[in-house]
Amino acid sequence: MLNRRTGYEADIVIIGGGIAGASAAYELARFASVIVVESEQHCGYHATGRSAASFSENYGNALIRRLAIASRSFLENPPPGFCEHPLMKKCGMITIAREDQSGLLTEELRHAREFVPSITALGPKSAIELVPVLRPEYVADAIIEPDSAAIDVHALHQGFLRQARARGARVQTDANARAIEMHNGRWLVATDQGSFSGSVLVNAAGAWADRIAAMAGAAPVGLIPKRRSAFNIPAPEAANVGNWPLVNDVGGQFYFKPDAGQILVSPADATPSEPVDAFADDLDIAIGVDRLERATTIQVRKVSNSWAGLRTFAADGSPVVGADEEVEGFFWLAGQGGYGIKTSSAMSRICAELIQHQRMPDDLRRLGVDVADLAPGRFKAMGSPTSRQNGEWLHDN
Repeated sequence: MLNRRTGYEADIVIIGGGIAGASAAYELARFASVIVVESEQHCGYHATGRSAASFSENYGNALIRRLAIASRSFLENPPPGFCEHPLMKKCGMITIAREDQSGLLTEELRHAREFVPSITALGPKSAIELVPVLRPEYVADAIIEPDSAAIDVHALHQGFLRQARARGARVQTDANARAIEMHNGRWLVATDQGSFSGSVLVNAAGAWADRIAAMAGAAPVGLIPKRRSAFNIPAPEAANVGNWPLVNDVGGQFYFKPDAGQILVSPADATPSEPVDAFADDLDIAIGVDRLERATTIQVRKVSNSWAGLRTFAADGSPVVGADEEVEGFFWLAGQGGYGIKTSSAMSRICAELIQHQRMPDDLRRLGVDVADLAPGRFKAMGSPTSRQNGEWLHDN
């Protein structure tokens, strides 16, 4: 039983201060008092702080692509005072294919142009002109998404937090939720920093979201955290890597991109994991090195640093956003599956509109996003949640 005396009360308590919780606080604080409860010493320590920071409208299922499209205008033109410099820098993204992958690339281009007409065939010669380290004997074909961009994740995340505070939100770090209880129509959340109370509880706890649900008496939806590894290597001497686009393998086996004068590489792993403070596995790094060396002339002599983060998936690969059908006042904002950064504007607006008006924002509705596509109750129709592999390349969180 919790101590029901609480010194911190608000309309809405958000558990989790990563990109999901921070962006939700920004939108919700327009019309409600908000408290963000974060277990770590600073917000964004886990998945948000380990993002590869890429914006593409071409990856994810149809729903994810629509959410990214709906978020682009905010990322390109944030409100005055939100940040000190642009959040996005256009760099482009090329997707390469070996000879045996040419059919897959053709299908990828056809599917991509349904959502992003600017994506075009590039060809191997032009791909190598853009990224001279690509091996001619490896790259049989390529396509390009010219408007793909790099996102300044730190500026975006901090902008959401700063503006949420300016609207009156409280952000409490180092506050691990120890117990959650509903009493007299209000949620009480006991943490290391005291108790917090609100009539609505938003579950934005990332890889821990199912655990938070269980603490609150809500049925888990079967979220699966999956480890994604990445590492930096020194750039080749005399190479102007700053002008390179992101390079993605059409088979979803690896990608690499410029990163502050070095090269960021990932083997695009997706290993199921418990909710933990993730670390890169040596084998995954070795696999990434091998795949990079097969596709390029780069010989990796040194790995500057490596890391890993958890990308959390629902069974169908789409986010879980909406009120729990069984537990009153419990709201899900989870399962972003590696797309949380680039979809943050759309996701947070959906969260706010559903909580305030129980409807989808008009622009997202026009794009074909339906409340039922995101609702936590959709898994009842699917049967028991599964841990099946999504199978698509997910790279932005």
